Amino acid sequence: MTARKKSASTKKGRPDFLGKPSELGEVLSDLRKAKGFSLREVEQATGNTVSNAYLSQLENEKIKKPSPNVLHSLAEVYVVPYEALMEKAGYLLPSESKNPGRRRRLAAFAIDDLTAEEEEELLKYLAFLRSRKSPS
Repeated sequence: MTARKKSASTKKGRPDFLGKPSELGEVLSDLRKAKGFSLREVEQATGNTVSNAYLSQLENEKIKKPSPNVLHSLAEVYVVPYEALMEKAGYLLPSESKNPGRRRRLAAFAIDDLTAEEEEELLKYLAFLRSRKSPS
C-alpha cells in the first residue's frame, strides 16, 4: 500500500482528516487573488492573526491542516462561509443538502448546478481577470 492510498484514520477507525488537504491551499490562493489582496494585506486584515509567511505556506501546501481559528479569520477576510473552509480543510464532511441550490457555497455564483470543480475554475478565472486590470 502506498503512502497516498493509506486512509488517514484514528485507532477507533474514524477518519482523522476527511477532506483533500491539497485543495485547501489552492482555494485559499484563488480566494486571495480574486479579492485582489497581497499576502501582507491579508495579514493586516486578520489583525496579524494569520501572518503572511503562514498564509504563503498554506497556499503552497507546506502546511496542510490549519487550526479552525485561522480558517475563521480567513473566512471573515475573504467573506466566504467558515463551514466551507472547514470542509476544504477536512474538519467537516461535505454537505449533502436535499436542496443543493440552498447549500452554502464557497463562491456566491447564481448558477445552482455548478460542480465544485466548476466553481473553483470560476474562482481561478475571476482571479485571472482581476490580475489583468490595470490600477486606476
